[in-house]
Amino acid sequence: MPLLLLAVAAASCATNPVTGRRELSLVGESQEISMGQEGAKAAAAQMGVYPDSALQRYVNALGQTLAKASERPNLPWRFTVIDDPIVNAFALPGGPIFVSRGILAHMNSEAQLVSVLGHEIGHVTAKHSVSQMSKQQLLQIGLIGAMVVKPELQQFGGAAQQGLGLLFLKFGRDDETQADELGFRYMTAANYAPTEMAAMFRTLERLSGGETSRGTPEWMSTHPDPGNRVQKTQQRIQSSGMSFASAKVERDAFLRRIDGVVFGEDPRNGYFQQAAFIHPTLKFRFDFPSGWRMQNGAEQVVGASAPGDAQIALTLAGTVAPQQALAKFLQQQGVQAGATSTSPVNGNAAAVGQFVAQNQDGSQLAGYIAYIQLDGTTYQLLAITPRAQVQQYDGMFRQTIGSFQRVTDPRLLNVKPQHVRIVSLRSAMTLTQFNQQNPSVIPMAALALINGVDATAVLPAGMMVKRVVAE
Repeated sequence: MPLLLLAVAAASCATNPVTGRRELSLVGESQEISMGQEGAKAAAAQMGVYPDSALQRYVNALGQTLAKASERPNLPWRFTVIDDPIVNAFALPGGPIFVSRGILAHMNSEAQLVSVLGHEIGHVTAKHSVSQMSKQQLLQIGLIGAMVVKPELQQFGGAAQQGLGLLFLKFGRDDETQADELGFRYMTAANYAPTEMAAMFRTLERLSGGETSRGTPEWMSTHPDPGNRVQKTQQRIQSSGMSFASAKVERDAFLRRIDGVVFGEDPRNGYFQQAAFIHPTLKFRFDFPSGWRMQNGAEQVVGASAPGDAQIALTLAGTVAPQQALAKFLQQQGVQAGATSTSPVNGNAAAVGQFVAQNQDGSQLAGYIAYIQLDGTTYQLLAITPRAQVQQYDGMFRQTIGSFQRVTDPRLLNVKPQHVRIVSLRSAMTLTQFNQQNPSVIPMAALALINGVDATAVLPAGMMVKRVVAE
């Protein structure tokens, strides 16, 4: 029997809790939950949890109500708002679900939030992640077997792995359709108006293609579009034969909940000014090489060269003394120490060392490791590249390490985040008139988008309207 068929024969099957059908499953429920929990820890650490306990309780309570009425009520469900300005929501295997503050700022009712939570719950209840992992594992089993029989296929192993996502893209689209259907089912069972699901999809589509967007929102890029979601939602409403006249929307109640939520990047967590990274709360700055791509995460700030062959990362090292931290790093197995220095960096205690490290594949990496202390906190700057290219980047590495310094300029320290604020209209007016009376720091097109209205719309008296202000 061919090796791939042997793998299929050895694979176990399980009943899908949503469809009731038997299907391939190489991942048991306990393993699914464990993987999801580990992934949730990583997601929270990488993106950060939004520091608003009331908003966290609100979102979690809504999600728990939906999940407990689903096909898998006994999973350890948890719904978390991440401190991310990107419009996004995602589910991990076994129950962890995340929504960003960025997507909350673009919602206009509790029913819209419920529609997104229901969609993500659907991915978990239908075991979409488990199905994808099982298919990938099975293909890997077959691929490994083929390599044993035909060693010349080994060179294609990496390409096959990279192609897995494209190979199963159609399943992703099918999964999206099913998650939409399940989200529709869950929200209507909880007596929420499904017209708000269509409104949410309309906002995401506008964000994807409008002039106010910075490109496709993360939610759209990670959730392959199965077609016209607005039209399909309307078809589901019609085919249900139900009247949703009394279904819940809870627009005002939701807007009160997000009043004050941070909008866009929060400069208090650090921000970029051209090649410089500035942290106003911790009062330091340093400069990446010009032209590098940079990203600020919850646990580290990273910059990468344009070709991607060099990287500089800043992380916290605690309160350990710089010399002690450097000695511990250089004593690691596989690390070969080079020249070291304990000279201060811009008046701050520091310890810097060159090193060469052995990679797992036998290749060698080289660069600098620097520990710099400011106000009792030690920061680690790791600059690394393949050993053969270390001379090319040596000057850039040293310049970045040498640029670390205290920030004292009030203009850099006193930057303010932008917040969503809710205004109740005393009289009817256009959005343009509203913006004249209640100015926002975002363009009119973006203001219309986050309010889910057209720029020319007339807003009735008593309507709650969002504005974005710097406070």
